[in-house]
Amino acid sequence: MITQKDIELAYARIASRICRTPVMQVALPDIEQPVILKLECFQYSGSFKTRGAFNSLIGNDAAKTAGVAAASGGNHGAAVAYVAQALGLEAHIFVPSISAPAKVARIKSYGAEVIQEGANYAEALALCEAHIARTGAVSVHAYNAEPTLAGQGTLGLELEDQCPGLDTVLVAVGGGGLIGGIAAWYGERANIISVEPETCTALHAARAAGAPARVDVSGIAADSLGASEIGAMAFDIAQVHVDDSLLVSDEAIAAAQMWLWHNHRIMTEPGGATVLAALLGGIYRPKDNEKICAVICGANVDPAKFAV
Repeated sequence: MITQKDIELAYARIASRICRTPVMQVALPDIEQPVILKLECFQYSGSFKTRGAFNSLIGNDAAKTAGVAAASGGNHGAAVAYVAQALGLEAHIFVPSISAPAKVARIKSYGAEVIQEGANYAEALALCEAHIARTGAVSVHAYNAEPTLAGQGTLGLELEDQCPGLDTVLVAVGGGGLIGGIAAWYGERANIISVEPETCTALHAARAAGAPARVDVSGIAADSLGASEIGAMAFDIAQVHVDDSLLVSDEAIAAAQMWLWHNHRIMTEPGGATVLAALLGGIYRPKDNEKICAVICGANVDPAKFAV
């Protein structure tokens, strides 16, 4: 299990390469106190994934000769491609057919070779692993690797510095890299709440089963939160440090996307709006004077969606 020290070392390694993303207070309907948003949607490459990718690849000599490879629904691939370009590395990114065109275009814009095959993330991962076995490329796992988790945990370190004394942090979950890293950083100093779409329930199902369990995935956030099984490392952390697991509907996620756009002119993808859906939809009801942060984790969405 990663530690706070691992996250501190990761931050020292990557701080000069990442964006220290802003926080802002917003007033939400039917919630008395302001809610803090951590706007990780403004991170380089459009999501928190850049943190873990830099932590995995800075100083990796093998990647300089054999290149890097990653499987991704989109955001992780964009992050690895961005980092590979920044570090002068060759990258092959394997994405499933459900990946949003905007995300595939973003990956290609960073100069990576994109292989779009497989019906879902698991199938894209199998193709990626075959490529790694054949070529010796360095694997950058989207969520189930210590360097990835420690890198994502730097968001928690940064957030606590920006907003000390938080009571609760709401985090969207796909494979678990982000919530695993944030929960490992905070430990018992804050309540960590996972939020998933009703159609992508990897952590929720694992908590119910007592172990990682495969789930079917679908819906509007499947391209970013559609892991078919929670990562084992993140699950171990979640068992100790995640306090509750919530589910929200696709309709609530879409409404949260548009609320952010209409009220604050912030474009976010469905995965990025998932935590806000829990607050706007009344799925999570804050206690009096509870100091809450919702992590808005990704922005890779087609701008045409907001042309209304």
